[in-house]
Amino acid sequence: MANNSNLGAAKAAKNDEFYTQYADIQKEVNAYLEYNPDTFRDKTVLLPCDDPEWSNFTRFFAQNFERLGLKRLISTSYAVESKKYKDYEPTLFETESPLFDIDKTCIKGKIFELTRDTNQNGRIDIDDLEWHYLEGDGDFRSPEVCALRDEADIIVTNPPFSLFREFVTWCIKSRKTMLIIGNINAITYKEVFPSIKENLLWLGATGFMTDMVFGVPKGADVDPKDKAKAAKLGYVGDFTRLGNSCWFTNIDHGRRHEPMMLMSMKENIRYGKHKDLKEEGYLHYFNYDAIDVPYVDSIPADYNGKMGVPITFLDKYCPDQFEIIDDGTEVPKTKEHISYKHKGIITYEINGKVVWSTPYTVSERKLGNSLRIERNGQPTNCPFGRIIIRKKQQQ
Repeated sequence: MANNSNLGAAKAAKNDEFYTQYADIQKEVNAYLEYNPDTFRDKTVLLPCDDPEWSNFTRFFAQNFERLGLKRLISTSYAVESKKYKDYEPTLFETESPLFDIDKTCIKGKIFELTRDTNQNGRIDIDDLEWHYLEGDGDFRSPEVCALRDEADIIVTNPPFSLFREFVTWCIKSRKTMLIIGNINAITYKEVFPSIKENLLWLGATGFMTDMVFGVPKGADVDPKDKAKAAKLGYVGDFTRLGNSCWFTNIDHGRRHEPMMLMSMKENIRYGKHKDLKEEGYLHYFNYDAIDVPYVDSIPADYNGKMGVPITFLDKYCPDQFEIIDDGTEVPKTKEHISYKHKGIITYEINGKVVWSTPYTVSERKLGNSLRIERNGQPTNCPFGRIIIRKKQQQ
């Protein structure tokens, strides 16, 4: 009988495998083509971390090779024994090939390439894919796949979520164009945020609030609500819906150049839908020179200073309208302060001067040098969980 650690490892592996749907890939890529029809023309596209026989990424780019104007398509996969999830059954495409070797299949990765009309039917498509075994196991960090990365123009894939930090670093290091799927919370990763701040990486054309459905291995642990949501969207069976997934890219698209329509501070307080903002107005951080804007739709049009906004702001971020100053996690906490409580009011003083007070329950929980302040157990009125932005001045 398998021990608990083995069962746990198998479960974790299954929960790290998410298979992107063809419709989601098509929708995302079409948005870039609408903005620039030549986005992929004469380009070499690399699909690492893939399963070419099963992958919708390989299927989409192979079927649309001529429409996209691609020069070369490369798709690589891990060897069976190198995968966390090893439930593998070779396809007829592989077993009927004279190249098939059951021993190599277990320990060697595979590479699929598309460059020409091999069956001479007058078009280049998925039926013209050529493949062979790699020398190594196909890990994207291997010298072999790194060399393929360096040959490519665009990297496209849905990497295992557990390896996202390493994979995005691998892409950024190469200074290549990329289009990859990750969790919205990856925005705050130290491997990701600096590139977002410098406008070298941004969210893709599909808003992260849009439901994305993924196929999962049989036996994967799926929330029944997410499984039901996927079924309502037409995906019945081994599927899940992930509402916090999004595309990360450095390919330009039209949505990121659409400025937000904003109201003034007074208008947000008077006409806005958020009760706490109506009652308290815009609060100023006691340990950082910025106001807190707890809702993206409440960003004031008439404030020119620094503002702390939720990370969901990036879904609406227009670099022509705002600049990103900081991620809020390294905002220094003022050490020379005292606090006291009177009738439920927490007051902070520095050198005898009241600098900030609030009726909120305060819990000082450090993360690095940042301070987390909570109201009823939820973060509020603090740079933690915020992106610091400032409105761009009109030239």
